[in-house]
Amino acid sequence: MEQVSIIGRGTWLDKVAFETIEREKKLGRSLALVRVESGLGASGLPHIGSVGDAIRSYGVKLALETQGYKSELIAYSDDFDGLRKVPAGFPPWLKDHIAHPVSRIPDPFECHQSYAEHVGSLLRDSLDKLGIEYKFQSGSEAYKSGVLNDQIRKILSQSESVGKKINELVGQSKYEQALPYTPVCANCGRIYITHAISYDSKNDTVHYKCEGTQLGETFVEGCGHEGDVKISEGNGKLMWKVEFAARWAAFDIRFEAYGKELTDSVKVNDWVAENVLGYPPPYHARYELFQDKSGRKISKSVGNLVTPIEWLEYASPESLRLLMYKRIIGARSVSLDDIPVYMDDFDDLEEYYFSKRKDPNQMKDARLRGLYEYTVLLKVPKGKGVHVPYRLLAQLASVAPENSVEEFVVKRLVSYGMVSERSDDLSRRIRWADKWAGRQGKAPVEPPQLGSNAKKAVEEFARALLVSKDADGIQNAAFEAAKKNGMKPGEFFPVIYSILLGSDRGPRLGPYVVDAGPAEISKTLLEAMAR
Repeated sequence: MEQVSIIGRGTWLDKVAFETIEREKKLGRSLALVRVESGLGASGLPHIGSVGDAIRSYGVKLALETQGYKSELIAYSDDFDGLRKVPAGFPPWLKDHIAHPVSRIPDPFECHQSYAEHVGSLLRDSLDKLGIEYKFQSGSEAYKSGVLNDQIRKILSQSESVGKKINELVGQSKYEQALPYTPVCANCGRIYITHAISYDSKNDTVHYKCEGTQLGETFVEGCGHEGDVKISEGNGKLMWKVEFAARWAAFDIRFEAYGKELTDSVKVNDWVAENVLGYPPPYHARYELFQDKSGRKISKSVGNLVTPIEWLEYASPESLRLLMYKRIIGARSVSLDDIPVYMDDFDDLEEYYFSKRKDPNQMKDARLRGLYEYTVLLKVPKGKGVHVPYRLLAQLASVAPENSVEEFVVKRLVSYGMVSERSDDLSRRIRWADKWAGRQGKAPVEPPQLGSNAKKAVEEFARALLVSKDADGIQNAAFEAAKKNGMKPGEFFPVIYSILLGSDRGPRLGPYVVDAGPAEISKTLLEAMAR
């Protein structure tokens, strides 16, 4: 068999890491430490997209280390940003703090020093639970400590050319009239609504007027104050169109992924880094935004937000990391209804990894093994864990006595021959599935695409369940429905499991249907055929 050249562990993470290093070699920069960066939003609740940025960047860090280079992830918190609107679930009095830097707003829940610390702690807690290692950098501290001062001065000194280039690249003309810098108003304490008029390099000050600005759908009035702010005092920040470039140069960032919505900002920042700061911008990987099932972007305002905190209530860290590492190209829909898919996908991946199977396609074999290794953060266990279809656990938990869910589920799984005894791993999975089964607003399993014979077989079996109540009778009814409609049992049973469990495998059907309730199973099957 012809040998193929496999980069690292054969995944897209390895390809990105390889291309990053090749570019650095051409630039002639030191490879003693290859830093990657991820931005952490601090003005709204963390969601699956914001945590995904850090997970992907950490994967590239691991891939760089796989190829023999020391690397670290800088998690930069945008906690000097202004509050644009009050997030759902937060107290309405926060509207009085619109446009104030979130690091200077009190924590509405009184458990942290500021609003930014509260929101940031939720995201950092999720990253910690996911095993993502990072070096934290507060944006407000970066400005206060002066670490960005050199970059700010260079950008403001060339603000005229920067403004013209922004207009040329993305058609935004406002920076031809204003500096790409926003001071905190000394009178009202707000940011964004100040208009930076001029920069005095001799005195290192920016002259501004608090005039107001459009934030989302609302125009926020300024207080009218006019004054000067000294760059070194850290009471102002660069606008996004140039801030990334300053961060890259100040922290020597060599790779940063970005979402599709930031394409224009990255285009401008790349130019600023190269032409104003004299710093070649980092290598990039662009990813699509997550969507809900209707194709709408996941967002707080639409109300379809999926948070990492919620996900980890119902599923393993591995399942969420797999969601991010499986691929980077193309838009994907995501919801809490997808949790069984990713839990089972991880089990399938682990089964393959610990099996003696080897895909004849060397690239695919390497990619599957590499994907597993990155999903477990290169901490491969000695053996595989407990693998039981997630929806089976959820369904059994939903019919179990309230005060003995775990005992009931384990007992049934033992009777099915799927496990031999209780284990800590199995107990965790039962608890996750039990919570998932009990949540509100869950969607039914999407039935597979079936031919007419398969549909008839499912419908006949479903109706037979209203008559056949014992395990043997149910098992025989399944065989009869398959035979009558020209299907082999090996074709029919996976169809039933896919409708009921979202998997092509499951326990012995008769005992399982008895436990779950024949009438309930019949209803589920008939509803699936009607969709």
